[in-house]
Amino acid sequence: MRSAVWYFPAVAVLTISALAQSADSMGMSGQDRSGQTMPGMNMPGMDMGEAGSLPSFHASSGSSWQPASVPAAMWMISRGNWDLMAHGAIFVTDNQQGGPRGGGKAESVNYLMAMEQHRLGSGTLLFRQMFSAESLTSPHPGFPELFQTGETFHGQALVDHQHPHNVFAELAVLYTVPLSEKVSWLLYGGPSAEPELGPVTYIHRQSASEDPAAPLGHHLQDSTHTSFGVVTTGFIFDLSKLSLSMLGFFKIEGSAFNAHEPNEQRWSIQLAPLDSWSFRVSAAPGRNWIAQYSYGRLLHPEALDPNNELRQSSSLEYNQPLSGGKLGDGNWATTLVWGRKHKQLDNTTQNSYLLESTLNFLARNYAYSRLELVDKDELFPRALTHPAYRIGAYTFGGVRDLLHNEHWQLGLGGDVTFYSKPAVLGTFYGNDPVSFHVFLRVRPGLMEHRH
Repeated sequence: MRSAVWYFPAVAVLTISALAQSADSMGMSGQDRSGQTMPGMNMPGMDMGEAGSLPSFHASSGSSWQPASVPAAMWMISRGNWDLMAHGAIFVTDNQQGGPRGGGKAESVNYLMAMEQHRLGSGTLLFRQMFSAESLTSPHPGFPELFQTGETFHGQALVDHQHPHNVFAELAVLYTVPLSEKVSWLLYGGPSAEPELGPVTYIHRQSASEDPAAPLGHHLQDSTHTSFGVVTTGFIFDLSKLSLSMLGFFKIEGSAFNAHEPNEQRWSIQLAPLDSWSFRVSAAPGRNWIAQYSYGRLLHPEALDPNNELRQSSSLEYNQPLSGGKLGDGNWATTLVWGRKHKQLDNTTQNSYLLESTLNFLARNYAYSRLELVDKDELFPRALTHPAYRIGAYTFGGVRDLLHNEHWQLGLGGDVTFYSKPAVLGTFYGNDPVSFHVFLRVRPGLMEHRH
């Protein structure tokens, strides 16, 4: 099965190399060889303009925002009136989880996102597809990860593993149209999409860009990023054109969606009634900051749990380009997340807290960390009672790019994770388990922004 770890990386690299070569034929900045800007390359939210510039939908998940200053590691070309974009990441990893309930595995975390953008009337239409081959490159029960919970394997609750993502992780469309100089309307959704609940999912967060592992708080924070049936609408307010210029942009949106977690058939789309709802408010007071608060009611999200859930999330993201913001000089991204879920039938509440940061310095070097505290009540699914245990996970890692140009970033990296836990869990997990990853990471080079 280890050969499957290399299957998707090889296919993905061959498939998207053509796009990289096409981008080179006219310049990665959207210019042809004559130096003329190609039509349509100045996309809303993609410019590097004044401090109040609108955050981009292109480097995020669903209709969520990252700071406008986040660098775009993607390929982009224009064909006629269409802007075509692709980005993604492949990690080929030796994953070793410590302690009696740990284990080792050769695996690959991976995703590929394609986007097609076109003007429609006075607005902009963006089609987006995200694919993952993790069901091949880390087949069931998925990625070994101490203290991780959520979803199922062979009809049993999945514990100490992170589930692989679905082949069709997103099939969605986003339409934004200005209603006035200060207000825009958005409509988003699709058969596989993300409702307005939580921060930008960890797969797309700049602060998590070098870490191959999912946060332990994933199912309290952003696990709805693949929901099979979503309809979202909302409004964006440009407060920079009012006397409230210091507030930048503000967004309020709501979703109706199918909250059921994906089943074990990772290649299928499992549509169901849109019986759950959520809303989110987001603020972008400047190019380097994003804050959000969201709330939702999920009807029976877990296959083996009869509970409905009330979820809340709040997050703050900060991004700072280094050395005056010149492309490739470096970047520092940090995210703080609080997530909570309340199980209505059991009348229990779990909280999660996350602080993660990635520093890119001297172009080729990356240092990253993730610090978490998470309440877990699913570590022993066959027990008669399910008390919550407060788990801490503290990850420190680094990456060095072996190849670093406008087309590719190929890095060699590794990390180590330490844990804190109640003493009663020592019998099952050992007194001081330690886990680590060693990996190769490949993704597109940085796209240069130009007006």
